[in-house]
Amino acid sequence: METGLILVVGMLYAAAIYSMLRRSTVRLALGLVLLGSATNLALFTTNKVTRSLPPLLPKSGGPVGQLADPVPQSFILTAIVINFGMLALLLVLVHLAERTVGSDEMKHLNTEVPPPSAPGE
Repeated sequence: METGLILVVGMLYAAAIYSMLRRSTVRLALGLVLLGSATNLALFTTNKVTRSLPPLLPKSGGPVGQLADPVPQSFILTAIVINFGMLALLLVLVHLAERTVGSDEMKHLNTEVPPPSAPGE
């Protein structure tokens, strides 16, 4: 099961890097989302995925050593929330840039701002 997840993580990283290398701001946003998802899945995979270990103590008790570690799961949940907030901000910025410039191509975005002209000129 972990081998399949590792392959999926690799494919997500490859798709994210390919998407971020494109010259479109929308594809850049999609690549960042894929990168965050790949990282979350990589963290989940390194936690030794098993179906037999519960994350909480059963009512009947039981040995403490046979529990799943809930810390990586909480890290992943936090990362998902942060990734969603970053996506929302990035989509707003992409929308404003597209509306201002009229294109989502990176080459149309000018990084230099011309100096303001004096009122008498």
